[in-house]
Amino acid sequence: MDEVEKCSKTRAWVEINLENLEHNIKEIKKNLSDKTKIMAVVKANAYGHDSLLIASKLSSIGICDFAVATLEEGIFLRKNNISGNILILGYTSLESLKYVTQYDLIQTIVDYDYSEAVKELPLDSKLKCHIKINTGMNRIGEKYDDFPKLSKIYENEKLEILGTFSHLCVADSSTPEDIEFTKNQIEHFNTCINHLKELGYSVGKVHLQSSYGTLNYPDLEYDYVRMGILMYGVPSAKDSYHANDWNVKPVLSLNARITSIREINDQDSVSYGRTYVAAEPRKIASVSIGYADGIPRNLSNLGMVVKVRNQLAKVIGRICMDQLVIDITDLHSIHVGDIVSLIDSKDDTVSAVELSEKAGTITNELLCRLGERLPRIES
Repeated sequence: MDEVEKCSKTRAWVEINLENLEHNIKEIKKNLSDKTKIMAVVKANAYGHDSLLIASKLSSIGICDFAVATLEEGIFLRKNNISGNILILGYTSLESLKYVTQYDLIQTIVDYDYSEAVKELPLDSKLKCHIKINTGMNRIGEKYDDFPKLSKIYENEKLEILGTFSHLCVADSSTPEDIEFTKNQIEHFNTCINHLKELGYSVGKVHLQSSYGTLNYPDLEYDYVRMGILMYGVPSAKDSYHANDWNVKPVLSLNARITSIREINDQDSVSYGRTYVAAEPRKIASVSIGYADGIPRNLSNLGMVVKVRNQLAKVIGRICMDQLVIDITDLHSIHVGDIVSLIDSKDDTVSAVELSEKAGTITNELLCRLGERLPRIES
């Protein structure tokens, strides 16, 4: 064990439960058709979970298709011996496409203009790619009904087209309007794929659903489902639409340490800005984690709770870059060095869902923003 490993639990750290990850994969597979494979989305450091740790575990249980957002994320996995297909979901600059071929990655063709630009590049081999179809999200992708442009993309001799995909933008919503929009997106995608086939083009592997598309529209059958937040065992938000209730388990926990305990008097203030002033004598503790580690500063004075020795404590005062303060007045047997749980994979009261809701965001963002200086440790 090196010095970094010895220090990994002395300040603040993330624990990754790989047994829960494997459980989630098994649970998801139960609800897929035999023809549909999981494409594991490990972008943004696997939603804050550690892309190498997650991809290595998934590889060991038979997952061989991965999705990242950037070229750099793909190269990192390749350099760490992750094999199989790795699809870059986002844009890669034209001058960097040579590295896509060098590292045997798969590039998303974001639109017709991008496809045409590839024609002019002196690549050593055809560019392995998936074609993105815009069915209504209007982010990237060529329009689903612009067949003159789509035809030219599929006829591009510089491309080795391995797949075609789109993205549902309100699959997590239960409003009638959003369900109708999603159904229209599905229809647009299917019509596009069928027409491309009728024109004689090979569309490769086809995929449309990400986590909520898979959860709420399970009867669709494509070659892949792109599995992100659901694979990590948490919903994006409490009010996200769940047409089906799958038994997935949170993979990530977040912990820190109590570093100092003190008593304060009536009218004493805590932390920057004096935004918390005690109305009576209190006992408080400093905790070794802050917004540089990904704890949103806007949670200051919003009733955020943490767990210490199976007791709940409220965060008070402004959250600092490296520290925060909790009120332990009514807690028992609390000591310097005690572990403070900010996210506990086994306790819904201090979950990523609760924390993100208080911060006014979704779990996807909260988990992705967990800082790089937090060691990721298999629990």
